[in-house]
Amino acid sequence: MNILQLRLKSDLIGALASVLCLVHCIATPLLFMAQAGMVENGEAHPKWWGVLDMIFLGISFIAIWWSVKTTSKNWMRNALWISWAVLASIILNEKMSLFPVVEQAIYVPSTILVLLHLYNRKYCNCREGQCCTDKKLNT
Repeated sequence: MNILQLRLKSDLIGALASVLCLVHCIATPLLFMAQAGMVENGEAHPKWWGVLDMIFLGISFIAIWWSVKTTSKNWMRNALWISWAVLASIILNEKMSLFPVVEQAIYVPSTILVLLHLYNRKYCNCREGQCCTDKKLNT
């Protein structure tokens, strides 16, 4: 798969990464309740499970980076980046324990990113032969 194909599929990749992130976030409390009696090295969860957050965040960043290059709407660019920034802030806050935030807060930006990627794929992609920077396309 070359770079052009990845660019064209960036919304699908972004939506998939966001859905997987959402499933990961929903599954986390369920898995930890199921293993309540088992603790690995004194930690409540394995390290690799926490690394998945950063992997999904990285994949999401790349997908948004490619998607904003091919979207025809300025508001979509802003919405994708703001949603990603909120998601990143929640994940980083969770890792560093800076502020108390309910764990379910992560579901909101994840769901919004899925919806934005799907909307962008269907309604906001540049058509063949048109430039995304045309003034009339950016409204």
